[in-house]
Amino acid sequence: MSPLVSVIVPCKDAAPWLADTINSCLNQTWPKLELIIVDNGSSDGSLALAGKYESPSVKIIECARNGASAARNAGLQQTRGNLVQFLDADDVLDRDKIRIQVERLGRLPEGTIASGAWARFHREPAASIFSPEPVWRDFSPTDFLISSWLGGGMMPSFAWLTPRQVIEKAGSWNEELSLNDDGEFFSRVVLASKGIAFCGDARGFYRTLPYPTLSKRRDRKGFASAYKAADLSCRNLLEHCDSDAAKKAAACQLQRFIYDLYPQMPELIKAAEQRVLELGGSELRMGGGSAFKGLSACVGWKIARRCQLLWHSIRRGALRAS
Repeated sequence: MSPLVSVIVPCKDAAPWLADTINSCLNQTWPKLELIIVDNGSSDGSLALAGKYESPSVKIIECARNGASAARNAGLQQTRGNLVQFLDADDVLDRDKIRIQVERLGRLPEGTIASGAWARFHREPAASIFSPEPVWRDFSPTDFLISSWLGGGMMPSFAWLTPRQVIEKAGSWNEELSLNDDGEFFSRVVLASKGIAFCGDARGFYRTLPYPTLSKRRDRKGFASAYKAADLSCRNLLEHCDSDAAKKAAACQLQRFIYDLYPQMPELIKAAEQRVLELGGSELRMGGGSAFKGLSACVGWKIARRCQLLWHSIRRGALRAS
């Protein structure tokens, strides 16, 4: 029997892109599909726009609880499908994405989840360039996370297609998180699965916007969420696999957070540094240009990072003054 796929789209003030997102779902070549759009307090007309698509297979609901995780959980409660596709309100799917993944999962053991190829775009998905990463292949659950965290790349939410039973085993989205809530959720989903089946022709498109979004939010709440998400993900992996490789990957993931945050919120940096030491340390080096690397070799990465941020601040000030 052909499974029903439930697509969940959380939406807050996404009116400029929402129609593209919805149409990419309605144009899927997989015929058994329901679309659940969850408005999360939009004030830009997104709810009215979504309402134009309402039909027996397109449901519009409102979520009073704040946050994309809450909206996704509200959508999950409304689903009837055997398989679940999450899709942010500014991203789009290739028309064959869901069909290709459904068909491959149908040939694999129950509890397997599907991943897919993805690319970034600014205006038109057709202009996207797909750049394969090490995680673009079949994996066991723990090996996927280890490879990803050691620098092998990542999978955005829309790249996955997940059996409902795996989500029920993994648990709902953590509504206490904002930044990196998707990374924490899908780390649990991966570990709750029997394995990952990569589908290279199942493509999705990640819209890159020219201004800050929630995923780029750099404030106290956002950083606290990012640290909690990283720490929870690492602890979850180590509960499933206590190998040296898993510890190294977890340390690398936390060290990456330290590099991204420094020098803000020293209390979070201290906590993350302590966890990295407990895990045996990390060999990950902070990226940067030749000038940054040269300065780091002389005075250490922390002073080099402060100099880098000061230089960026001076340049921005000069541009505004010109």
